[in-house]
Amino acid sequence: MVVIAKSNSHTKRSRLPGINLLAIAVAGLCVTGCTSSLDLFGGEKVDRTISTGTVAGKARSGTALSDEMTVRNAVTSADLSKVATSSVPWANTSTGSAGVVSTIREDRNQGRLCRDFTTTRHSYEGIAMFSGQACMTEGGDWLLTAFDRQ
Repeated sequence: MVVIAKSNSHTKRSRLPGINLLAIAVAGLCVTGCTSSLDLFGGEKVDRTISTGTVAGKARSGTALSDEMTVRNAVTSADLSKVATSSVPWANTSTGSAGVVSTIREDRNQGRLCRDFTTTRHSYEGIAMFSGQACMTEGGDWLLTAFDRQ
């Protein structure tokens, strides 16, 4: 006896497109929750009342303040008799910034002892030139009164 097997591949093919379409539809419905907040069709206005930690203007970061204090310490601890012909390098290990104070000039400003200076700052933001001033307070501490990017 001879048995002839009949292929039923035509029935399998008819089910596959339906299964594929069903899988795509389910995946599409799952993904809509992820994209629903994108407002792709401009239906909602942007809520500007929500604010983040970003501060506009000339607010200084902790990194900038730390660098300023390091520069102040370098300027105020420099021996001016030796600095007249050389520069004063500085480095801030907590921020990775470094620079060179190229000039320091000491003056009496309104009865206070002050040191005007220029320095560079090499940081992850790039290289910049600054001018500044540190003045001694009545208590004998040095206060940075100016530190401006040139």
